[in-house]
Amino acid sequence: MSTVAPDAFAALLCDWCLEVSPGQQVLVLTSTNAEPLVAALHGAILDRDAWPILRVTPPAVGAQFYRRARDRHLDSFAPIELLEVQSADAVVAIDAPSNTSALAGIDPALITRAASARTQIREARLGHRWASTIWPTPALAQRAGMSELDYEAFVTGALFLDRPDPASAWAALSHRQAALVTRLSGARRIRIEADGTDLTLDVGGRTWINSDGRRNMPSGEVFTGPHERSANGTIRFTVPSSRGATVSDVTLTFKDGEVVAATAEQGQEQLDAALAIDDGARVLGELGIGTNAGIDRATGSTLLDEKIAGTVHLALGRSYPETGGTNVSALHWDLICDLRQGGRLSADGEPVVVDGALL
Repeated sequence: MSTVAPDAFAALLCDWCLEVSPGQQVLVLTSTNAEPLVAALHGAILDRDAWPILRVTPPAVGAQFYRRARDRHLDSFAPIELLEVQSADAVVAIDAPSNTSALAGIDPALITRAASARTQIREARLGHRWASTIWPTPALAQRAGMSELDYEAFVTGALFLDRPDPASAWAALSHRQAALVTRLSGARRIRIEADGTDLTLDVGGRTWINSDGRRNMPSGEVFTGPHERSANGTIRFTVPSSRGATVSDVTLTFKDGEVVAATAEQGQEQLDAALAIDDGARVLGELGIGTNAGIDRATGSTLLDEKIAGTVHLALGRSYPETGGTNVSALHWDLICDLRQGGRLSADGEPVVVDGALL
């Protein structure tokens, strides 16, 4: 049984992330591995006089879909899926896998094809109040290289559930990040420097967003959408990520905003498939700076790793319109560059992050 307190977690999701109110329909998407949190969420949503709509599936159906799907399933979607998302007032997605490499044997082109076909569903979900989170499983602990108990304690700390009042702790982080947003709002030119990295971006006139746990839980970042044709230089992403299989040590070279060279020590096939999704997949949609001191190591989960204090991440593909970004793509893939050992991010020549520390 998990040591993460499901009732406290459910309350945080309902009150801080989703702000559930009477009469709302709250769609919960996850696997059966998250049953303790699902049960707690079900009760918490009812307690707030709202409707819990549970979509809880066995973990094995993810890989089964790609192995048995016909053309219809890969190139379209069931209309009821879109209707359900459009009808919901809020959506929470909980990552709780049994096997983090379940899709490793699946042709990346099939994953890309299905993702492209479901763009309308994703856009509809993003048009409502939404939150993404994680429930610790043995598979996630194994991927992080931690015991189950240690991983659960790690996730508890990342969520601030080890604090007397988690919501107040997130409010305090929000206040600190607001100061960083103010500092960056007038910036025009961002430069990222690290081992194998020297990249410049233009963010002038774009909006910086304070990501304080309302959307991602845990969170802890500020982000914006760089000008789509401004990226020039090379960046090396030393934190592994996943596209069905592990992709590690990715190096991207940009010219006038577009990827012109891309290599990966592991997962080259997945990297190539992602870049081929559509024209927007080779363009940056996001620049983010991690600030969550409760996340101090890479675990293999992008939701957690992109929030590591002292890191910067860039997303290939879709922009968030609220930043002013205009890039359109079926892809949104966050890749993480660790600045904690000799790295630096500067804004208009002034250092903002040096060796992982916010100045």
